[in-house]
Amino acid sequence: MFFLEKYIFLSLFVISERTKMALKIYNTLTKKKEEFISIEKGKVRMYVCGMTVYSDAHIGHARTYFAFDIIRRYFEYKGYEVDYVQNITDVDDKIINAANKEGKNALEYSKGFTDKCLGDLDKLGIGRADLYPKASETIPDMIEMINKIIDNGFGYESEGDVYFSVEKFKNYGRLSGQKLEDLQTGIRIKPGENKLRPLDFTLWKKAKPNEPYWDSPWGKGRPGWHIECSTMSSKYLNLPFDIHGGGMDLIFPHHENEIAQAEAATGKKFAKYWMHIGLLTVNGEKMSKSLGNITNIKDLLKSWDAETIRFFFAQAHYRSPPDFSEKGLTNAKKGLKRIFRLKEKMYEISKNTSKNITKESLNNEEKTYLTNIKRFKEQFEKAMDDDFNTPEAVGIIFNFINQSNKYLKNNKNPSPELCKYSLEKLVELGKILTLFQEKKSSELIDDEETLNEKENFKKI
Repeated sequence: MFFLEKYIFLSLFVISERTKMALKIYNTLTKKKEEFISIEKGKVRMYVCGMTVYSDAHIGHARTYFAFDIIRRYFEYKGYEVDYVQNITDVDDKIINAANKEGKNALEYSKGFTDKCLGDLDKLGIGRADLYPKASETIPDMIEMINKIIDNGFGYESEGDVYFSVEKFKNYGRLSGQKLEDLQTGIRIKPGENKLRPLDFTLWKKAKPNEPYWDSPWGKGRPGWHIECSTMSSKYLNLPFDIHGGGMDLIFPHHENEIAQAEAATGKKFAKYWMHIGLLTVNGEKMSKSLGNITNIKDLLKSWDAETIRFFFAQAHYRSPPDFSEKGLTNAKKGLKRIFRLKEKMYEISKNTSKNITKESLNNEEKTYLTNIKRFKEQFEKAMDDDFNTPEAVGIIFNFINQSNKYLKNNKNPSPELCKYSLEKLVELGKILTLFQEKKSSELIDDEETLNEKENFKKI
């Protein structure tokens, strides 16, 4: 009888594993959710537009790179090998202007901020990409791609500048859902631009005084912004690759132009899935320098711990526009305390056991709780398989906390092995959402410290 029960249990487990919901991703290119099928079996190649390093990293950066950290973590949880590339724009108009104001070399200036920005993301607990290629280090590759674009009839040189001829690239606008004729309305060629048509965009800029420059077939100059990502993603991930991502503000023109450049140069499809992160608001307003509501990560970490900040972001779907506020952070902290209280309880009960759970040793109520643990895992995976639905996944964690507390309340002598198994699943799934990075107690932050944080937040 025992062997029959065990066979039935294992059979049901195998069927459950095989019938799991396939991972679906909302693809900006097709405007719908699609089943994720990697180009290379068992491997995900992902490129995300990185920072332009002319000032400190801020909460907008944190929002984007936190979201892709979770996405990367879930792919790895599902058994994929992930190649994650994130570029660094270290030569750009904003960098040059900022460096000139301080009388510094532009590349040295951007190197300092590269180290600072990545360091602040480290302190926040956002995992690093596998590779951070810099624009300044891939100039020869950009020149090569620009040459291919010209040779294939999609680009032209004009008085030392090089432009992409938009009207020659069919389906331009398909990522942003715009038609070429609509894009042309009201656009004029600005003074100083040498392009033939208003929509054409820059591939190479002729050198100006007090700017860094490189030699090229068209004279001294530097690359346009858009060509950087087309070149670096093509070089380090090969075409086509699986996922290209960034903030929603990059859909047009940056990502639209990336597609045009890469496909015009190579004749190959660029990226299979396009993922875009919803832009952050602050207390209900758009985040912008003019409103003075941009908070740097280093300043935020003076007032709030990294785990709370990450958990705040985890409660918003990556495509939604979360509102950053003191209330939101406070609620995130309260939720974290509930999670850590359960983690501590389960640890205390199970810390002295090295045994694994056996179903035969459990009573009926414990078997019910074991079923709840397995259901927790299945529901969590189902939520994440649905376009990385982290708000639903967080809700499932809290539902599991309620079920776990009920089990502990009704059992004076809970099974250490069962609690050990429960703790393992909580930590395993929580880590996908970036939880449990620091050694933390639910009582670490008392009411007095919370009040201090609120006061500090008002000063930011």
